[in-house]
Amino acid sequence: MTNTKRSVTGTAPLLGTRALNRATLDRQLLLRPTRLSVATAVEHLLGLQAQNVKPPYYALAARLDGFAPEALSRLMADREAVRIVTMRSTIHTHTADDCLTLRPLVQPARDRELVTFRKGLAGVDLDRLAGLARDLVEAEPRTMGQLREALLREWPDADPQALAVAARCRLPLVQVTPRGLWGQSGQVRLTTAEHWLGRPAQPAVTPDAAVLRYLAAFGPASVRDMQAWAGMTRLRDAFERLRPRLVTFRDETGAELFDLPDAPRPDPETPAPPRFLPEFDNLLLSHADRTRVVPPEYRGRSWQGNLAHRTLLVDGFLAGLWRLAEDALVIEPFERLGRARQDEVTAEGERMLRIMHPGSSYDIRFGVVRG
Repeated sequence: MTNTKRSVTGTAPLLGTRALNRATLDRQLLLRPTRLSVATAVEHLLGLQAQNVKPPYYALAARLDGFAPEALSRLMADREAVRIVTMRSTIHTHTADDCLTLRPLVQPARDRELVTFRKGLAGVDLDRLAGLARDLVEAEPRTMGQLREALLREWPDADPQALAVAARCRLPLVQVTPRGLWGQSGQVRLTTAEHWLGRPAQPAVTPDAAVLRYLAAFGPASVRDMQAWAGMTRLRDAFERLRPRLVTFRDETGAELFDLPDAPRPDPETPAPPRFLPEFDNLLLSHADRTRVVPPEYRGRSWQGNLAHRTLLVDGFLAGLWRLAEDALVIEPFERLGRARQDEVTAEGERMLRIMHPGSSYDIRFGVVRG
């Protein structure tokens, strides 16, 4: 099966950019504050991008009515949620159940990742490395530096970084607390998911089940979109097996989009309140074609090198950046906002600050419009 974009012009209903935007915002719990438990929201969203410690907390603050950072922190302290490398070889916060089933789903991609490091792993028995690394981290959580040093003693001619990457790719390593807890700090120390959760490894979720969950959280979407989200290839077969259970549309480029029949697809003119999203939010990372959220003229504006900026949505689309200075929430729109829009953004900023920084005093300032 080819992974190229499939054109279905004229054969399926058209979903324009705004229609896709509103549907995706609804699935992402961003069209209106939602009353869900933190665990239910994290599960529905298939995890939260967590390259840094704070983004999952800000991601939920933008989505959940009544969210308090301590709620997610408590889940992690109770080992009901964990930080682990999964989709796109990046760290995500997942529920314990998803950690044990989604990580096996992407294991083939983690195995392929090691091809990049084969030169530094010449002569290394990867099965033996995985077994040794497991013994080390289950005896005591280890930092990556400690793991490198121990493995290097076994394979002194190997590349130290490649040895550590091999351990991370071959094993489901979670970051143990206090790393990731709200208001606390700690080094990244690793052990296996099974050891930390006290539960055995689980079979991988099937590709078909993963497609259905992806569409519930990110649809309507193309095969290429899901492959971009998962960092996987060859998912066309799963979509084809599910075709009788799905509905299809086409976007403005003619690409075929799949969706769940009963999933919400709001009117394109449904109001979309401003939202303050963290760096690396999955809304901006989980489609091959991101124009449903990122206007073409703003492509690349939310990144600088390998670093992502915190982003502002206005009317459902990327419209600027934001940051917390010492005493102010600084908002930097890409274009000048009218008075009504500025008032809406200010009100949402105040809501976010009440949730994330109660008792603190921040001014709200609109900075220089970025050209």
